[in-house]
Amino acid sequence: MWRIYQFPLCPFSRKVRLLLSEKGVPYELWRENPWDDSEEFGHLNPAGRTPVLHDPDKKITLCDSRAICEYFEETIEQAPMINGTVAGRAEIRRLVALFDENFFGDVTSPLLQERMMKRLVTRQPPDSQRLRTAMKMAHGHLDYMDFLIDNRPWLAGSRMSLADLAAAAQISVADYLGGIDWTGHDQTRGWYSIFKSRPSFRPLLSERMEVIQPPSHYSDVDG
Repeated sequence: MWRIYQFPLCPFSRKVRLLLSEKGVPYELWRENPWDDSEEFGHLNPAGRTPVLHDPDKKITLCDSRAICEYFEETIEQAPMINGTVAGRAEIRRLVALFDENFFGDVTSPLLQERMMKRLVTRQPPDSQRLRTAMKMAHGHLDYMDFLIDNRPWLAGSRMSLADLAAAAQISVADYLGGIDWTGHDQTRGWYSIFKSRPSFRPLLSERMEVIQPPSHYSDVDG
């Protein structure tokens, strides 16, 4: 069975877990805090980032969430998540990059730094200005998602895809950390509520990061 080295609020691990669950691939979670600088983990991934997938029986180790997702897209036919025409698949990959890079850099990363790392690791107070900026940037990203959902059944087109998984993973972490204001974003909130009710998503909603508790609406599928 695959082992996923991750920590509860890693958005890239969440994306991979959603993909595996949608495809029916079994896995077990292995807790890994990248900031602990584990020598053993460094041998698995010299970059020192989660997620890492390892199959000890097959002696396969996979690193980088996009490479991992592509691996399972190529090896598991069930529930394709990079689907459609050539142009459609390009659009999926564009949006995955948007959420993995831009949304993460603008919103998820500063929230993790200010509300998780400073509390658990450096024992410093959060920077309120940086938090306000992240929440403002979140509004811009949600505006764009509202636009996409107004014009498509799913973010990248007519079918659920890896773009939806990538977006839901980032939003779920930002929402856990209190960085999402849903005011004025009914389209995206409705899309996200559908995601929260999926069997693949429910395990994520039940997980907690030690010391840090999410807002009361976090686990509510209608919240």
